Amino acid sequence: MKQYKIGIAGVRGKSTLAGFQATENAAVTAVCDLDEGALNAFGEAAGVPAGGRFRVFEDMLECDIDAVVIATPMQCHVPQALSAMLAGKHVLCEVPAAVTMDELWWLIETKEKTGRTFMMAENYCYTPAVQLVKALRRAGAFGTPFYAEGEYLHELGDHYLLRPDGKPTWRAFWQLGRRGNFYPTHSLGPVMEWFEGDRVTELSCFGTGGGFVRPELRQDELSVTMCRMESGALAKITMACVAPRPHNMHGYLLQGTRGCYEAPRGLGDDHKIWLEDHPAPGDKAGDRNWRSLWDFRERLPARWQNPPEAAKNAGHQGGDYFLVQDFMDAMESGEEPMCDVYRAAEWTAVGLLSALSATNGGRAMEVPHFRRNMPNAERLVRL
Repeated sequence: MKQYKIGIAGVRGKSTLAGFQATENAAVTAVCDLDEGALNAFGEAAGVPAGGRFRVFEDMLECDIDAVVIATPMQCHVPQALSAMLAGKHVLCEVPAAVTMDELWWLIETKEKTGRTFMMAENYCYTPAVQLVKALRRAGAFGTPFYAEGEYLHELGDHYLLRPDGKPTWRAFWQLGRRGNFYPTHSLGPVMEWFEGDRVTELSCFGTGGGFVRPELRQDELSVTMCRMESGALAKITMACVAPRPHNMHGYLLQGTRGCYEAPRGLGDDHKIWLEDHPAPGDKAGDRNWRSLWDFRERLPARWQNPPEAAKNAGHQGGDYFLVQDFMDAMESGEEPMCDVYRAAEWTAVGLLSALSATNGGRAMEVPHFRRNMPNAERLVRL
């Protein structure tokens, strides 16, 4: 079995560290960050000696590594991913994949040219609840799904926007300095896991305009992006990162012709499900009462049934561990991972196009059909 040497760019990549350390054929041998203090602290935690610590990304690419985790600010993702693939490295990239539509074309072209593995690290797809709903959907328990919701409600306070010296961070510009849904993939990714084989073809986004809570920010207090699938199904993606409120970053709903699912909303609520063919205990004919999603725990895929300790201790309910395993498997087999460059482009494009839609009064925007050997005539934004 080939041993893979991994370099991690950005200390935010520590979320994947435990997964790599628990993988027999992986070793984190290089780390990179502009902040020297953060770099050295991360290097110590990762067991990487001084010779494997870099402040310049391109310097790290020159060392003996097979793959790079890109966990830097979002505006750095594509430039660094391109450099890494052109240097012969595989790439596991944090979300979102890009900050402009043109970057998505460059990313796809470079991935196809180099043949390197590219995977977007959308860890919310790997949580047990999402995987259990996916298994039930595959088994036909929901009938035909036709509507879903995903919510990312996460207030970003000043500690995200300002450095200790009072200067703005990158988030002040690339996140709260723009309109629409700048961070769609945590909501959309799980939804698209349930609409397996489908794709988003059109969207329309409405936002509050950013004038209610913090008028100095361009970001909407809340935005709602309605996505239409190729099948005709709908998905509503809601984001609120300015509105003052408790967090709820795992708010989901799936509605099918024979069942539905809703994620918890707080105050002791649980994952709940109603399935026509599996009524709640005590239900009479025609009753429609919720029951716990975990009543169907035995339907979880095998690796979620008895996860290793490394998965139990990983972040995002084990998601950070399982996505690393899928990345390693993709490098080893040469097959495309679940969140390959085309899915990464589609899910990221929903956010990028939502900004155009919101600033144009909710205008419907066509989402390109991202796929292998996509003709240049389709690599555009239609207004």
